[in-house]
Amino acid sequence: MQPLKASFTIDDYPDLILGLAAPDDAAVYRLNDHQAVVSTTDFFPPVVDDYYDFGAIAAANALSDIYAVGGDPLLAINLVAFPDGLGLDILSEILRGGADKVREAGAVIAGGHTVTGQEPRYGLAVTGVVHPERVITKAGAQPGDKLILTKPLGTGVITTALKNGQAQPDHVTEAVASMSRLNRDASLIAREIGVHAMTDITGYGLIGHGHEMAHLNGVDLVIEFSALPWLPGALDYGERGIFPGGMERNRQFFRQWLGSGNSISESDEGLLFDPQTSGGLLIAVASHSANRLYDEIKAVGDNPAVIGEVQVGTGMIHITA
Repeated sequence: MQPLKASFTIDDYPDLILGLAAPDDAAVYRLNDHQAVVSTTDFFPPVVDDYYDFGAIAAANALSDIYAVGGDPLLAINLVAFPDGLGLDILSEILRGGADKVREAGAVIAGGHTVTGQEPRYGLAVTGVVHPERVITKAGAQPGDKLILTKPLGTGVITTALKNGQAQPDHVTEAVASMSRLNRDASLIAREIGVHAMTDITGYGLIGHGHEMAHLNGVDLVIEFSALPWLPGALDYGERGIFPGGMERNRQFFRQWLGSGNSISESDEGLLFDPQTSGGLLIAVASHSANRLYDEIKAVGDNPAVIGEVQVGTGMIHITA
């Protein structure tokens, strides 16, 4: 963000609702009093062995940023890096998986760009729309809010175990299903109920993205470890130390905002920094609306959990056993 701020003065772009002023999940630009365009992009190398599943997961991950700010996707552009000599049938499966997920989202893939790379990489640039006065940001969490997470955690350790040949097939199946699931329904319900803040849990892990939510409104998040939902196998792989490299990078940077005195094990702490792929939405909602939000998200097939609450503070994350 800092190089961009040196090139673009925020005051010169009054219609840029999200983008330069503070970190958030997507850029939002006001077109008029009733419409704003939402723009985001993401791509990465395969996290699972099945190329169709990889395409679907990458697409769901990119689409998630649109849902996290309360928007609806309209169109997407494929972003592809693909090695010379690798079969085009593999590329076709990746693109087919992405296309099916975008179609499920009610959007369309309208083109793309491919370059040669040392390993396959795939993702999307996604454009969506949102009402300018209904944008949901990471900021806005209020003391007394309940925190709801809409998907279980653990994709980082499970995909790393898969890469290392140590993952059980049923654990991989559950993780693929979770990563492939759109955050659309949960986002729609959050919009209808009216929540204070929302973000999706991806590469920075629960602590990293939680800190962003806390920091932007000067509050603390108190998270109950025993309330956190985990994909099957995640706790075991964490105990065995099967973490991706990004976990330690997250821990080195974000641990300064993790409150002292928590009683969880080192491996459990590592899971809080585990980078997630296409994770769920973390939502701060008024306590009187929390049960309704939970029940309605559960009813559409997601696996939400009430994981804690918001308190007065300074951007810290406190973990209770």
